[in-house]
Amino acid sequence: MRDLDHQVITQALAWVREGHPIWLCTVLSTYGSAPRGPGAMLVARRDGRYVGSLSGGCVEEAFLAELIAGDFCRMVSLRRYGESREESRRLALPCGGVLEVLIEHRAPDTAWLAHLEVLHQALQGQRRLVRRVDVEAGAFQARDDDVAEGPCVVRRPASVDIRIGPVLRLLLAGLSPVAEACARFAQALGHEVIVCDPRPEMREGFVAEGVTVVPQLPSAFIGAGGCHAATAVVALTHDPRIDDLAMIEAVRTEAFYIGVMGSRRTSDARATRLLRSGGLSQADIDRIHMPIGLDLGSKTPAEIALSVMADIVRVYHGKGHYGR
Repeated sequence: MRDLDHQVITQALAWVREGHPIWLCTVLSTYGSAPRGPGAMLVARRDGRYVGSLSGGCVEEAFLAELIAGDFCRMVSLRRYGESREESRRLALPCGGVLEVLIEHRAPDTAWLAHLEVLHQALQGQRRLVRRVDVEAGAFQARDDDVAEGPCVVRRPASVDIRIGPVLRLLLAGLSPVAEACARFAQALGHEVIVCDPRPEMREGFVAEGVTVVPQLPSAFIGAGGCHAATAVVALTHDPRIDDLAMIEAVRTEAFYIGVMGSRRTSDARATRLLRSGGLSQADIDRIHMPIGLDLGSKTPAEIALSVMADIVRVYHGKGHYGR
């Protein structure tokens, strides 16, 4: 399953290559309850065809009606949906929510095509970028994201910065019932899922459409460049021969999340072992989430997987820790 933002930019590229002007919409901020957060994108044509989502349906309908009616002729427009009580009721926005949307009307010229191609490469895992859009002049640019953390959208008086990065990759270091549940959750979230396990008896019973299965030690795959900055590496086997080696390699990468399953006692013993014989520093140990996941009181494999994926999403979006 492809990430929705990847679908938006892929479709935008196709339409621009065909010579169509497009309207690229980005959620800048939300107030109250909103189904999609800042950074969510939608691309549309004047005839009403579109890909993406801003709110899950209600705002899209209002935007498309305005677009077909001839609105948004400026290169860059800002539109707040649900600001009035009447409009909030009409759009059925939950809890009186308000969405502010950046709407870019772009012609299919060479500069815009090149910009979209750079964004497409970023979403495919090539690099992390920050888009800067001048809300007055309409100018746009993309630069490398050297921070890779923080809010997805940053507002300035005359411009907007929007982070664009690769689809989140979940690298499962070894198979187990918890790992299989994590794979299913991650697919539902639109993440790329890779499973590494050298054990044929474990791979034999694992079937998941769209999941890449690599028949080798996770540590070997990670050491060969299997991680980028939007990768979460999780070890959920309870087998130190797999889990520990994966952690030793993972801390040498840019992976934004590294975690391993085990009780507090098991985690303390693993930390000591990795410090003494694994060659890791205390800074390396501090990067590893162990015990892994949010403290939800999880017991079953599905519940543990839910806590793991929730923690990964939390860290990916730069949120504070509300668990343990």
